Amino acid sequence: MAPVIARLVSQSKPYLVPGKVLVKELWFEVPLDHDKPNGAKLKLFARSGIKYDRPIVEVSSSEAEQRPYLVYLQGGPGMGTSAPQDSPLSRYFLERGYELLMLDQRGTGLSATISADTLETLGSPQKQADYLKHFRADTLVKDSEAVRLCLTKDYPEEKKKWSTFGQSFGGMMTLTYLSFAPEGLRESFITGGLAALDKGPAEVYQATYQRCIERNQAYYKKFPEDIAAVKWIAEKIIELGGEKGVPLPAGGFLTVRRLMTVGLNFGAHGGVDRVHSYITRMKGDLDQFGKFTRYTLNELEQDNVWDTAPIYTLLHEPCWCYGPGVAGNWAAERVGQSLEEYQWLQTDWAGSKSLGEKPLYFSGEMIYPFHFETCSELIKLKEVADILAVFDEWAPLYNIEQLGKNEVPVYAASYNDMYVDPGLARVTASRIKGIKVFETNVLYHNAVRSNSEDVIPQLLKLRDDTID
Repeated sequence: MAPVIARLVSQSKPYLVPGKVLVKELWFEVPLDHDKPNGAKLKLFARSGIKYDRPIVEVSSSEAEQRPYLVYLQGGPGMGTSAPQDSPLSRYFLERGYELLMLDQRGTGLSATISADTLETLGSPQKQADYLKHFRADTLVKDSEAVRLCLTKDYPEEKKKWSTFGQSFGGMMTLTYLSFAPEGLRESFITGGLAALDKGPAEVYQATYQRCIERNQAYYKKFPEDIAAVKWIAEKIIELGGEKGVPLPAGGFLTVRRLMTVGLNFGAHGGVDRVHSYITRMKGDLDQFGKFTRYTLNELEQDNVWDTAPIYTLLHEPCWCYGPGVAGNWAAERVGQSLEEYQWLQTDWAGSKSLGEKPLYFSGEMIYPFHFETCSELIKLKEVADILAVFDEWAPLYNIEQLGKNEVPVYAASYNDMYVDPGLARVTASRIKGIKVFETNVLYHNAVRSNSEDVIPQLLKLRDDTID
C-alpha cells in the first residue's frame, strides 16, 4: 500500500518572536488507521521555526527559501512539544539552516488530545482501548512520514528527506522510523532513547529497577536524615488518610505508594534535591500542623503528568512490547514485588516500621495499577488500562535486520540513565550499522534540556567531524 500523504488543513501567517525566530502554525489531517486511509480522521498540530534575518528587500512567499526540515520527536510518550523558540534545538540548528518542526504526536498537545473526557465519547472501555492501540510508535512514524510527504511535495529531490531529533521515547520512535521508513530520513539524532529492541517490559524493568536502587542509595547518602523522615511521613499518611489515602486538591489521593512515585525525579538533573524538598516540606507541615497543607498536597499532585498526559501511563508498558505475543501485564509491579527493596508493592506489606533501619525505596519510571486508584484523571480509565495491559497482538516496533544494514547517519547520546539502561543501550547501538555514540556517566536523562550545551554540540561534532 502506498504511504498516506497528510492533508494540510491550514497554516498561519508567519510571526516573529524574540530571538529572531519566525514561527508558523500548521494543522494536518491523517487517518486514524493508516491501513484504512478513507476511514476516520485525526488532526495533527505543529509549529515550525526558522532563523529570521530581516532582508534589505522583502522577498515574496514564492521566493522563500526551502530549508531542509529537522523534526523533533518528543519523549514521553504522551507529551506535547514546546514552541520552537522554547526548544534548545533552535539555538543550535536554526543557525545551520534547518527549519525546525515541532510536531505534536497524535494524542498529545493539540493533536487529537487524549483525556478521560475525550475517550469517553468513543463509548465502552473496550472501544477506548481499541482506539488507543493506534497511538504507539509504529503509527506515529506513519504520521510523521505523511506530514513529511505533505510538506516536501514541491521540494527538489535532495531536500525531500528530513532529519529527526528524538529524545527518550522519541529516540525509541527513531528506531522504529529507521526500521520501517528509512527512505524518509537524511540523518537522525537520538538522546537517551537507545531502547532494547527485543526485550519485553519485564526484562527491561529488571535492569531499570537496579538503576533506580542505585539512585535511591545516592539520595539517602546525600540526605541520611531522610531515611527516618520518609518512613515517619509514610506512617502519618496512613494515620491521616486510612486505606484510601489523603485527599488531594484535584481529586486524587496521597497514599504511601503514590508518594514513592516521586522517585521518578531521580532520573533527572536536580531530581534528588527536588525529592528532598518535598520531604522537608511534608515534615515541616506535620511538625507544625499535624497535617499536610494544600500547597504541599498540590505540589505532590502536580509532580508528574499522570493526570494531564494519560497516554504516558496508559501506553507506557506497551512502549516496551516490541511485537506480537508480548504483553505488559503490569510488569513493573510484578518485577518490583520480587525485590526486597520494594516490599511496599506487596499486598501484605507490614508497613514502614517493618523495615527497621533500612530505607523506604522510591520507584522510578514505572507504571502501576495503583496509579488508576490514586490519580483523579486515571481513576476514570482503570478498565481501559486493564484491557491494554493484557493485549498482546501489538505490531512490530523494530526490524533488527534492517537496522543491521542501516545507511542513515545516526548520532546518539547515552547517559547515566535511570530510565533507559545504558547496558541495554550499548547492545542496541551495536545492532545499528554506522551509528556514532557519545556516552557519558556525568549526565542524566533530561540533559538535552537541562544541559543542552553539553549534549547538542557533542552530537554535532559526531556529525561534522571524523574520529580517525
